[in-house]
Amino acid sequence: MSMNEQVPHDKSLDNSLALMREGYLFIQNRVDRYQSDLFEARLLGQKVICMRGEEAAKIFYDPERFQRTGAAPKRVQKTLFGMNAVQGMDGEAHTHRKLLFMSLMTPPHQKRLAELTMEQWQASISKWEGAEKVVLFDEATDILCRIACHWAGVPLQESEVKERAADFATMVDAFGAVGPRHWKGRRARTRAEEWIKKVIEDARAGKLKAEEDSALHAMAFHKELNGSQLDTQMAAVELINVLRPIVAIATFITFTALALHEHPEYKKKLQSGNSDDLERFAQEVRRFYPFGPFVGARVRKDFIWNQCEFKEGMLVLLDMYGTNHNPRLWENPNDFFPERFKEWKGSLFDFIPQGGGDPAKGHRCPGEGITVEVMKASLDFLANKIEFEVPDQDLSYSLVKMPTLPESGFIITNIRGK
Repeated sequence: MSMNEQVPHDKSLDNSLALMREGYLFIQNRVDRYQSDLFEARLLGQKVICMRGEEAAKIFYDPERFQRTGAAPKRVQKTLFGMNAVQGMDGEAHTHRKLLFMSLMTPPHQKRLAELTMEQWQASISKWEGAEKVVLFDEATDILCRIACHWAGVPLQESEVKERAADFATMVDAFGAVGPRHWKGRRARTRAEEWIKKVIEDARAGKLKAEEDSALHAMAFHKELNGSQLDTQMAAVELINVLRPIVAIATFITFTALALHEHPEYKKKLQSGNSDDLERFAQEVRRFYPFGPFVGARVRKDFIWNQCEFKEGMLVLLDMYGTNHNPRLWENPNDFFPERFKEWKGSLFDFIPQGGGDPAKGHRCPGEGITVEVMKASLDFLANKIEFEVPDQDLSYSLVKMPTLPESGFIITNIRGK
């Protein structure tokens, strides 16, 4: 009996359709069915190992065992990440490029973005007070695009905010898509790259002043390990990799509003504006609601773990959504309960809404701190700075569509500042 016969094999000839049909729950459904945190399946004609949980995450983020090169499908690179970007790099080159991102995501930068967020929300109130209704997701997308560009040193005319913001949102939306949504994402990426390439060229030619510690300056003048500058295309791709995820926080903000609406008992608690309470609530939104479904890597060299043979070059998917809802790691994982984060030890592998591991050394999202701070500012605003009504609407969200969002985008009416 070969080693892998003890590992559950999904019976289907190819699971690609099932993945499309089951979305965020694809891995979890099989974990439950086979009573195993690890199983083998076929996706797009290749053997794939799917796994979830803290131990699985520790293995997955071990650079001796896994690499990112060749893990992200071309279709995801052509919409979400950009071709050959930091997410697909390994080894020293990855570490060097990652430090560039880390330098832009420090606490002072986080604080600055949180301040800009609050300023922009506050500035919206007068506009909203006269509006018949406001779709929070759309507003958040525009606001985040505005502050991301302002903070990064990228010039943005007020007249182009809507279009640029929509392009960033479309790239994110195309992540799990085939057909029209995918092609829309490709077109959005092409437009964004053309725009940002021009900005990089202007900064390099001195036509545009790039402030020393801005993201624009960092990407335009970054030196590779061999001392050369990034070519314009690559510099644009990586600058977009700073801007796009900030705009994507709009999804988390929309889920934050939904959580506040579904759990009004927390309103009182949040009125103190206590940073710990805001933080726990934001973290629970990131754990509870769907954001990234899973993340992929390829096996670097053969090894055996949990009686399973991991063969060089095999694609392995780590279930982010399932790990955040794993009952062995989280008590009553399907209950929304921010207080659970009082006890949480800050492990790098049990709570992975934006990936796991150490962001400085590995592939965990370096913008996590920014995400949490921007969410906290937005939560503070929604709970304490405005009053509004939530009219009847479809607030359900699909766990099949990846990425997902409350259907209505969260509509609010009768808005007034407090």
